[in-house]
Amino acid sequence: MRSFIYLLMVGALATAGAGPQASGTGGTIDVTVLDPSGAAVSNAQVTLSNKVSGFKRSVQADAAGAGRLTNLPPNQYHLEVSASGFQLYTQDVAVRGTVPVTLSVSLQLAAAATQEVEVHSDAADLVESVPTAHVDVDRSLFADLPRQSPGAGMSDVITIAAPGVAADSNGMFHPAGDHAETGFSIDNQPITDQQSKQFSNQMPLNIIQSFEVISGAAPAEYGDKASLVINAVTRSGLGSTKPFGDFHTSYGSFGTPALESSLGWGGKHYGEFVAFNSTRSGRYLDTPEFTPLHDVGNNQQFFNRFDIQPDQNDSFHLNLFLARTWFQIPNTWDQAVTGQDQRQKLLSYNIAPGWVHTFGAAMVVTFSPYLRQDQVSYYPSDNPFSDLPATVAQRRRLMNLGAKTDVSVVKGHHNVKVGVQAGRYFLRESFDLGVTDPAFNAVCVDAQGQPSAAPGITDPGNCGTAGFVPNQGFLPGLLPLDLTRGGSLFHFFGRRDVDQAAVFAQDSITYGGLTANVGLRWDWYNGLVRDTGWQPRVGLSYLFKPTSTVLRISYSRFFETPYNENLILSSSTGVGGLSQNQFGAFGVNPLKPGRRDQYNAGFQQGIKKSVVIDADYFWKYTHNAFDFDTLFNSPIQFPIEWRKSKIDGVSVRVNLAPVHGFSAYTVFGHTRARFFGPENGGILFNSPLVFDVFRIDHDQAFEQTTNLRYQRGKDGSWINFTWRFDSGLVVGRVSTAADALALTPNQQTSIGVYCGTQVATPAAPITGCPSGQPFGSTLVHIPAPGTFDPDHNPARVAARNLFDLGVGNDNLFHSKDSHHWTLQLSALNLTNHVGLYNFLSTFSGTHFLTPRSYRAEIGYVF
Repeated sequence: MRSFIYLLMVGALATAGAGPQASGTGGTIDVTVLDPSGAAVSNAQVTLSNKVSGFKRSVQADAAGAGRLTNLPPNQYHLEVSASGFQLYTQDVAVRGTVPVTLSVSLQLAAAATQEVEVHSDAADLVESVPTAHVDVDRSLFADLPRQSPGAGMSDVITIAAPGVAADSNGMFHPAGDHAETGFSIDNQPITDQQSKQFSNQMPLNIIQSFEVISGAAPAEYGDKASLVINAVTRSGLGSTKPFGDFHTSYGSFGTPALESSLGWGGKHYGEFVAFNSTRSGRYLDTPEFTPLHDVGNNQQFFNRFDIQPDQNDSFHLNLFLARTWFQIPNTWDQAVTGQDQRQKLLSYNIAPGWVHTFGAAMVVTFSPYLRQDQVSYYPSDNPFSDLPATVAQRRRLMNLGAKTDVSVVKGHHNVKVGVQAGRYFLRESFDLGVTDPAFNAVCVDAQGQPSAAPGITDPGNCGTAGFVPNQGFLPGLLPLDLTRGGSLFHFFGRRDVDQAAVFAQDSITYGGLTANVGLRWDWYNGLVRDTGWQPRVGLSYLFKPTSTVLRISYSRFFETPYNENLILSSSTGVGGLSQNQFGAFGVNPLKPGRRDQYNAGFQQGIKKSVVIDADYFWKYTHNAFDFDTLFNSPIQFPIEWRKSKIDGVSVRVNLAPVHGFSAYTVFGHTRARFFGPENGGILFNSPLVFDVFRIDHDQAFEQTTNLRYQRGKDGSWINFTWRFDSGLVVGRVSTAADALALTPNQQTSIGVYCGTQVATPAAPITGCPSGQPFGSTLVHIPAPGTFDPDHNPARVAARNLFDLGVGNDNLFHSKDSHHWTLQLSALNLTNHVGLYNFLSTFSGTHFLTPRSYRAEIGYVF
C-alpha cells in the first residue's frame, strides 16, 4: 500500500513538472446548430441557464455551427438556441460529470411558424431527480450577499445559503450538527483539512464560478469529512473571445479597507485567469468583548489558473494559490490591562495541476495531483507575564501531497465513475506553554473559595498552615509549568507523516423518473494508528412529473479520520504528553478513525414556474465522533474524539427564482447533537465530561436565514435584505445560578448578569441573589433552578435576530457596452444587537457578534 501511494505521488510530481495541466470538474456541452436541410447555421446564439442557481452563460456558434460551453458546474440547465430567421429552440439538459454532453440542434425556419412562439418552463424543470440533498450557488447569488468575516467569504456564503448550517465565530460553521466535518473539492482537488481562518487561508470568493453544497448522501468519490461537501468550480479564461475582469475597492467600519481584482483572457485553445485580493481590518477576528481590543489583522491572496486545450480530446490546467494572513489575538479587558500582545501568522500555498482526456463521446479520464501547505506561527507577548492566564507559542506546518484519478463512462441508463485517491500529510508541530496567572491553577483557596497566590506553597497539604484550604480543582500536572511558582516552560516538538488512500466506484442509474445512486468506497489510514473501512452508499429518488415532486431516500456509511491540525500533540502520551497527572487533560490515547452510519429522507417540490421547496431529514450515528477543544480563548485548537454521537435534524430551503426583478430564498434547520463520553485527546483543563450524555456546543434547536432581493432591469439598482435568526448554541460553563455567581466581575459584566434591578459591573459584581428576586443573564439563557438537564435542557446563548441590508447599482453610469462601474453600500447588524456566538466554551472560547458596521464599495467591471 505504501508503494502504491509513492507511485501516485511520483506521477503527480512528474505531471506537475511536465507543464500546465487542466481541470476535470467542470462539465462541457458541445452544440452543433443545423438548419432543416442539415447545413450549419453560423453565428447562432447558444445560451445555458439555471433559474434556481442564477447561472447563465452564452456562446456564439462558429462558421461550422459549432458552439462549446466549458467549465460548467454540475447541474440541471435550460438550453436556448436562437438565430435570425429561425424559431427559438429550447431543451433541458443535465450536466452530471466530466463526460461531455453532445447535442445536435435542428432549427426550424421562422416562416414555418403559424403563430408566435412562446417560451415557457414547467415547474418540473426546476426540480432534480437525484438522491442527494444539495444546494447550487452561483456567482450571481453570492456577489451581493453580506460579508460577515474578513478573509472568510466562502464560509459566510455557505452559512447564509445552505440549510442546516449553524453559524459560529470567525467564519466557522457547524454542518448538520457536527463541529467541522466539511470537505472541499476545488476543481477536482480534495481538501479535507480545516479551512476556517484560524487554521488556513481560505480560497477567495472572486475566483469561484459556482459551487455545489452537498448536505446529504455524498457520492462514494467523497470521503473522510463529508457531513458537508463543497464542490467548487473556479473561473477560467478558456474560450474567452475578449479579456474580462473586475476591480473593486471598499472601505468599512473598524478601519477596513479592501481590494479585490481579477483578470481573465484566452481563446479557443488556452485561457488565463488571475486574481489578487488584499484586506485589513481593526476587527479581524470575533472578539471576547463586544468592543474590539487588540484585533488588527490583514490578509493577501493571489490565484492563477492557466488552461490549455490542444485538441478536442485533451485539456490541461494549473491552479496556483498563495496567501498570507497576520492578525492580533483579541484581548479581554483583563488582558488589555496587562498589555497582552499575542499574534498569529498564516502562510499557505497550493499547486494543483490536472489533466482530462476524452475517449470518444462516452468516456473521460481525469488525473489531478496536488501539493498544498499551511504554516502557522503563533507569537507570545515579549514579556511572558503580560500574557494571561498563560504564555503560549506555536509553530505548526501541515503539508499535503497527493493525487486523485478517475474514469467516467456514460452508457445507456448508467453514469459510472471509478477512481483512486492517495496522499501523504507531513505534520510538524512545535508548542510552548507556561502558566502566568497564579489564580489559574491555585494550590490553595481562601475561606470563600477564591483562589489565593499563597506564595511558596506548592503542596496542597501545606495550605492549612498558612490559613488556607486546598483547592479541590488543583491540577498537579500543571505545577511544573507554573511560572509563578518556580516552574518552567513546557516545550513539545513532534513530527509524523500520515498516509491515506482510497478506492471508489459509483453508478448513477436513470430510468424515466427513477434515479438510483449506488457506490462503494474503501479507505486506508496510516497515521498514529492504522485502520481501514468499507463504505457502501445507496440512494433512490423518483420524479413525479405531473406534480413536479421528487421523493428521495438514502443510506451512507463514512470512514472519518482525525483532524490533522495539532494531531500529534493532542494524541501524545508519556513524557511531555497530555495525561491528567502530567498536563491536565482527560485522555491519553492516539485518536482513532470513526465510523458513521447516516440516513437521509427528503423531497423537492416545484410550484408553478419559480418556487422550489427542498426538505431533508438526517440521522447520523457515529462511533469515535470528532471535535476540537480550544486553548483558553486563542485560535489554537486541538482535535478530540468522543465515544459516540447521535445527531438528527431537519434542513429546508425554499427558493423563489427571479420574477419581475424580485427573488428570494429562505433556509432553516433544526438539529439535536447528543455526544457521549468518555472524551479522548486534546488539552481540556476543565473537562465538561461530568455527564454520560450531553448536548455539545454546536447543538442548535433552530436557525433560519431569509434573503430578499429586488433589482430594476438587468443591471440596474438593487436592494438586498437578509434576516438571520439563531435560537442559540449550547453553553457548558454557566448551567446554573451558582455557575454565574462564580464568574469573574468582567465575565459577569460581559454577559449581563443581573439580580432584580442590579446589573453586574466590573466594580460591583453580583455575589448572591436573595430568593424571590429575578436572576439571570441578558446574553445567556440559564435554566430555571432545578430544571437544568445536560441532554434535554442545557444552558444556551440567548436567541438573536440579525438584520443586514445592501443597496447598489450594477451599471452606475448606464453604459451600453460590457464596461461599467458598480456601487454597493451595505450595513451589517442594523439594530446593533449585542449577542454571543459562544461563552467560555471548551470547544470555541468566548466570541461576540459583529457590532453594527457599514461598508461602501465601488467597482469597475469589463
